[in-house]
Amino acid sequence: MLDYSTTMLSFVKKRFAYHLGNLVYGANDGIITTFAVIAGASGAGFSSTIIIVLGIANLIADGFSMAASKYLSVKSEQSVDQAGSKRRSAVQDGAATFIAFVLAGALPLLPFLIPGASEHAFIISAITGGIAFFLVGAARSLVITKNLFVAGLEILIVGGAAAVIAYGLGSWVETLIQ
Repeated sequence: MLDYSTTMLSFVKKRFAYHLGNLVYGANDGIITTFAVIAGASGAGFSSTIIIVLGIANLIADGFSMAASKYLSVKSEQSVDQAGSKRRSAVQDGAATFIAFVLAGALPLLPFLIPGASEHAFIISAITGGIAFFLVGAARSLVITKNLFVAGLEILIVGGAAAVIAYGLGSWVETLIQ
């Protein structure tokens, strides 16, 4: 049983390492763009309904765009590398990017989907997004040689900066329009 568990853990770690770039890229961008839409719309004073519509539209359209871009990127690399020294599955890379984008990107949107939570949804979303940023970053430490806390903090800072910019711009643009 120990050999099977060790072999399975090794396999999972290799697959995770193989897709690490896709997973981090997709998850990080999913959280950043979805929360940026939420922060910008909240800064502009939009209703929860509008935030949900914008958030879901962003989540699916941008997730698809990223997956398609990753697919085309890998296919382009393979066309250049005719000798085949890089054999990656463009479909798997695109799928990993899409799945990570949608799953991680949905987290900041979830508080807006809870009935009666609209009054505190933005605060809960910010906390949820911050935790998700940290966990995505920390997960990298499973396959890279970086301290779990430092790896998590890197992505939390980048995502937090994007959120602050989006909220400020949403608030500023709303003031200009009014």
